[in-house]
Amino acid sequence: MKSITRALLIACLVLPVIACSKKEEPQQVEAAPVAVPTTEDKAAWNAYLNDVAGRHMEGVNNSPYVYLVPPAVASAADAPPADATTADGGPTLSTPVDGAYERLLEKAEQDVSRGITRGNLLIFAGLDSARTADLVVASFAKVGAGTMNGVRVLFIGSAADSERVKAVVEPTGSQYVFIDNAA
Repeated sequence: MKSITRALLIACLVLPVIACSKKEEPQQVEAAPVAVPTTEDKAAWNAYLNDVAGRHMEGVNNSPYVYLVPPAVASAADAPPADATTADGGPTLSTPVDGAYERLLEKAEQDVSRGITRGNLLIFAGLDSARTADLVVASFAKVGAGTMNGVRVLFIGSAADSERVKAVVEPTGSQYVFIDNAA
């Protein structure tokens, strides 16, 4: 009788410990996407671009190349005319060019012409979709066909500009991803 009582007592003490030691699987809750900024606020753009990059990093081995296109200059007197051609006879841009834009364009052209290897992500975004598309088109103007296989290029802009960006990106062998900034 004593042994039965001891066995029941041990069972009563051990069963709750065993039951409590089972760990529940933590539920994976996907965060809601960050909204596309509608202002020039750099902090909002950084948060948005970090969110977008995180959602498109599958198969990407390196930190993404991010090109946040600055808005057009405030006064037309500060910028060359919109129909100006580049010094090397490059494509005519549909938007005014200023110093910040020119520096970003030069950086993007150098990065792309130097060669982006497989497993990289390029993100082009900005408040002005046409200006962002101009930067992509100018950056990819001299890239050879099939030279960027395995590279993912994200264009965040309007659907109206997507086709002309796609036309210069896809021949390089890159995977083109369009994200509508109107969403």
